[in-house]
Amino acid sequence: MKSCTKYLKNFVYKIRDDGLAVFNLRKVDARLVVAANFISSFDSVLVISRKSNAADAIVKFAEVTGARAIPGRFSPGTLTNPSYRDFVEPDVIILVDPLVDENAVKEAKKKRVPIVALCDTFNEASDIDLAIPANNNGKKSLALVFMLLAREILKNRGKIKKDSDFNYTMEDFGADVQQPQADQEGAQAPERREPRKRIVKAEKPKEKEGGEEEGPAKPAEKAAPKEAKAEKKEKAKKAAAPKKAVKKPEEKKAAKAEKAVKKAKGE
Repeated sequence: MKSCTKYLKNFVYKIRDDGLAVFNLRKVDARLVVAANFISSFDSVLVISRKSNAADAIVKFAEVTGARAIPGRFSPGTLTNPSYRDFVEPDVIILVDPLVDENAVKEAKKKRVPIVALCDTFNEASDIDLAIPANNNGKKSLALVFMLLAREILKNRGKIKKDSDFNYTMEDFGADVQQPQADQEGAQAPERREPRKRIVKAEKPKEKEGGEEEGPAKPAEKAAPKEAKAEKKEKAKKAAAPKKAVKKPEEKKAAKAEKAVKKAKGE
């Protein structure tokens, strides 16, 4: 978060140029160990969260450690009204967000029940007995925090001896762990199918009248281009041939007169 309270500044490593505060992971890890030691000393543990992102994480935590979880709305009187059907008297409560679950904080204070809470940089820790600095909004972050808490509590109670004996993963606590893109492509790549070859069947020759069969149709000759070439050649010949001299009507009359004179003279 960009806002940071006075108490949570003690766990901040740096503030980025955009104003976002980054937690110091060494201090966060040390506080998780302290919180696990503190919680493991109690028998009755109650985990509360109204946030939907934390529902899977707190339910799995309760299942693994033997605690009780209240995901969703926290009903008034759960810690203070003995006549309420879901009345609980826990030794310690764990909250995901003290700002969202403020009703649980008020009732725990009245009953003097110790409060352990996950606090982001914007959270006030004045009413919290033990604050765990963490991103209390991200699903993956919540899964990691509750998984580590559960593992350390089981080790402190002697149910497991080492980390490798803890058989749960972040996915069990609700984290959406995505596979690398290369693995996803390899797993989900569809099989490539070769395109089907189109088979064209030859048509049977048609029978003529009288029982004779027609042969396969011959390809149409390209007559049009040949005819066009022949026409061009003829036009070229006509253009090259010498034109006959055309006599004018006067010249024709003069020629006839000369012929008539020659006949008269007996030539």
